[in-house]
Amino acid sequence: MCKSTLLTAVILAGLCTAMVGCASVEKCQSVSVPESLDTQRVTQVAVVVRDVEKVAKVWADLFGVEVPKSSLTDPLEKAHTTYLGKPTKGRAKLVFFKLENLQLELIEPVGGPSTWREFLETNGEGVHHIAFAVKGTDKYVAMLAKKGMPLVQRGEWTAYTGGCYTYFDSIRKLGVALELLEHY
Repeated sequence: MCKSTLLTAVILAGLCTAMVGCASVEKCQSVSVPESLDTQRVTQVAVVVRDVEKVAKVWADLFGVEVPKSSLTDPLEKAHTTYLGKPTKGRAKLVFFKLENLQLELIEPVGGPSTWREFLETNGEGVHHIAFAVKGTDKYVAMLAKKGMPLVQRGEWTAYTGGCYTYFDSIRKLGVALELLEHY
């Protein structure tokens, strides 16, 4: 499971091992690191915007559907959000469109530092990430770090059944941020 409180990717002597929830290598349990993602199914495409309600109305009109209700991500104390390895109060206002083959997510950054705010300030509005649903996020953190795509931000959510999201610094290598979603 992906618990954002203290996951660290460690690369020692050419071996990439994910260490979960600990302060020292000796006390950690290693996780088997795969060579690739176990899925090729995109579950979500996300667009960062300045005004989520305004953009949601345009998408709803395009699809001929009602405007979905927006929601605010959980605060730091509940989501345990980290950005660039440090706790952050960065949050987002979200709108989700459930399409036949995937989910379209609209993201408006609010609060403190986040990958969403950095993207908006650097690039303006646009496609921020594509997401894949996985089980055992921690093993992929190490694999992606080994491939030059380190963890950038992660957090937990409590809506529905709960789970976590994890973003990786993959724009230079993939042309877009990569997100892994794990539902508990």
